[in-house]
Amino acid sequence: MSATHALRPGEALPVGPTGSGGGVWHVYRAERRKLSTQLATRLLALVCVLGPFAFAGVLKIQSGSPADALFGVWVHQSGFALSLVVLGFCGSWGFPVLAGVLAGDIFASEDRYGTWKMVLTRSSTRRSLFAGKLLAAFTFSVGLLLLLMVSSLAAGLLLVGAGKLVSLGGTELSNGHALWLVVASWLLNILPMLAFTSIAVLLSVATRNGIMGVIGPALVALVMQLLLLVGTGVWVHMLLAASAFDGWYTLFVTHHYYGPLAVACIVSLIWIIGCVGGAWLILRRRDFAGTPVSRRPGWVVPTRVAFGSAIVVAFLAIASNWGPAGDTAARLKASIMPAFENLTLLQQRELGRYVPRGSKLNVITSCSRRAATPSGPGDWICTLDVFIPQLGAEPFQQTPVNYDVSLEWNGCYKAESPPSFVGQQTMQAAGGHQVVNPLFVIYGCFNPL
Repeated sequence: MSATHALRPGEALPVGPTGSGGGVWHVYRAERRKLSTQLATRLLALVCVLGPFAFAGVLKIQSGSPADALFGVWVHQSGFALSLVVLGFCGSWGFPVLAGVLAGDIFASEDRYGTWKMVLTRSSTRRSLFAGKLLAAFTFSVGLLLLLMVSSLAAGLLLVGAGKLVSLGGTELSNGHALWLVVASWLLNILPMLAFTSIAVLLSVATRNGIMGVIGPALVALVMQLLLLVGTGVWVHMLLAASAFDGWYTLFVTHHYYGPLAVACIVSLIWIIGCVGGAWLILRRRDFAGTPVSRRPGWVVPTRVAFGSAIVVAFLAIASNWGPAGDTAARLKASIMPAFENLTLLQQRELGRYVPRGSKLNVITSCSRRAATPSGPGDWICTLDVFIPQLGAEPFQQTPVNYDVSLEWNGCYKAESPPSFVGQQTMQAAGGHQVVNPLFVIYGCFNPL
């Protein structure tokens, strides 16, 4: 049998008696060893181990906090909050970069070194090579994610401590419950992580260029993050792979809802199947038997790709207004009012004041968006009129508290009030030690569906 016949799409030389080591498992072990010995992979593993400790160490020596991130104001009090802040950052930028470095060159390297003919005639079919390389990339992607999870939890618990975590509804979580929720949050990011690994694999196969495969997922994530900032609809936003990294926040709300989380998992699976399927179709039809055709450098193909990408991005930006508006005044008001009430009661307990069980505040809330349209993500303002019982002729004293709210498309928000209303970021607890002022920043999320 000739080598030309063996290299037809989907075929390879038959495995003989000496080829007992062939197949998917053989390719997987070879690619796993190759990835483990690469300098880039070892550096990524080192960053995953030391990065959270460096972040916790910087926070240890300064009083500032990443208040813009969910749970950011609590990083000095709870190690679980530190792990969630690291998770939020990785979901936006870290995981796409990891996926690109791990999988962006796994197929393109064969083109760069011209080794496709050799590997396809060494008792491995094209299907086995594709599956083995894909499984190796997936294994290292999941492995680094788990390494980051363990490292961030260890850094938080060792350098910050196992202080109680405050949920997105303003209630305190026990340490055991918080640990379970944090671990579950990290595990829920496996599917979107594999989605970006699949994007890297597709770019590696389609472009035959390791540079594009490595930086491509990060560029795709950047474009998706920008698209998440525009438009008031939820349809296009939820179909973007980057939005799937935010599904974990539903675990920390008071009244659980799992619609966005289910959509995030389904969307991640669609991206995985679509990208892996596209990569396999391209590789399956590629001819490796003939003499490589020298391609003259030019600007035609890059220009067409850039022009087509710009059209797609522009279309998605326009389509981001389609569908129902997830961020409305009614939903924001229904979320921030009970959170403010729970955090106010928590503040009073921290100050050593007696708060009877089942205590409630008399609060009237109004929220409005600082823009022409009354709904959608962006800057909002919420006024909470608190009615405090007073002795005398007037039964209640009305005290308005204004919060500037930064609302995202997925229903998560950060509300800040001037210190003249709620006090500084930290306050002195009943025991004399400094604790976080629960009312300084209010974090919350509501169901945008």
